[in-house]
Amino acid sequence: MKSQHEKKTTYRSLYQERQYGGYWYSALWRVLRPILVGLAVTVIVIGLGMSLWNRLYQEFAGPVDAQDQSEILFTIESGQSLTRVAGNLEAAGLIHNRSVFKYYCDFAGMGQKLQIGEYRLNRAMSMFDIADQLTTGDGNPLVRNITLIPGETIEEFAAKLVRTGVLDDDDAFLEKCRTGEAFRDYYYVDNVLRSGTAAQRKYVLEGYLAPNTYEFYLTASEEDIIRKLLSQTEAVFTEETQQRAEDMGLSMDQTLTLASMIEKEAGANDFAKVSAVFHNRLKKGMKLESDVTIHYVTGLRKMAMSDSDLNIQSPYNTYRVTGLPVGPVCNPSAAAIHAALNPDPAYVAENYLFFCAKDPSSGELYFSRTLSEHEQAVKIYAPLWQQYDQKRGIQ
Repeated sequence: MKSQHEKKTTYRSLYQERQYGGYWYSALWRVLRPILVGLAVTVIVIGLGMSLWNRLYQEFAGPVDAQDQSEILFTIESGQSLTRVAGNLEAAGLIHNRSVFKYYCDFAGMGQKLQIGEYRLNRAMSMFDIADQLTTGDGNPLVRNITLIPGETIEEFAAKLVRTGVLDDDDAFLEKCRTGEAFRDYYYVDNVLRSGTAAQRKYVLEGYLAPNTYEFYLTASEEDIIRKLLSQTEAVFTEETQQRAEDMGLSMDQTLTLASMIEKEAGANDFAKVSAVFHNRLKKGMKLESDVTIHYVTGLRKMAMSDSDLNIQSPYNTYRVTGLPVGPVCNPSAAAIHAALNPDPAYVAENYLFFCAKDPSSGELYFSRTLSEHEQAVKIYAPLWQQYDQKRGIQ
């Protein structure tokens, strides 16, 4: 049997073990308790957040009917605002709330990115899916943006209209431009038709289709397209421009004809200088001898002209006719029109009468006062013209 002393020692050991063991568990619990409480709160908050998000998503952003895959044609037309589009989507039953759609598009930077077109949507699409489709423009567009580049001819622009799908073919378009009869209500077209030169022109409307970027509906008729371009010409050829032309003794048609030659002959930096040469030659009664007028007849941009080229029988050939050709040879820019009416004063005063191309690929020109200077320049640069034509397969 244990003595009284041994019993006390045993009890003390058990007490200490329980005391220190309990302290260890208590300390561990004090550390773990806030962590576990935090995790529990986080799980509850996430659960509540997900529940709230799911509810908001279903009520505002999710599909109107996840089971309805039937296609709904939805159209965004030119000029429609984001507010209008959002309202139309709600009216079509494609979104829950137009205001939420509008705020989302504004917040996501999509407000200015809605693309004109006809889209195939369905009620199983979320608001996000619909917004993405309407801003990436993967529907069937109702319009095309087409640019008439300064210096392009009517035939080149007509080919572009066909190539981009605005027109199925260019026959009717070209015929309307050729005769101009449907556009007599434009005073300048009527003036051309009354001038007696219409029958000699390749296209009555050449030069009168103002270069710019235009938006055309795919349903637009040939006449609609032409009228849009003619109206822009009115905006470009202002009353001030008209007055300047009259002061210089030029009609609108003569101004556009001269501008069209300037446009084709030079880069913008040389417009006023080329204009000065042409004005100087006109004052002296000299033939303008502009290669671009022959290019308009042949359809080829040939640098090294042959005798047969120079002798082409055409009212456009300024190597044979004195003065301006019968009409414009392209559709000139506003800058070329300005140059036609504002020739370089120094080149006018110094009586420059000639120019020729240097390296054709650079577009740089060489200007001369006298025929002998010009002939010397031609000897220097003619081989470059021939090489340029050969590389392009032009004989």
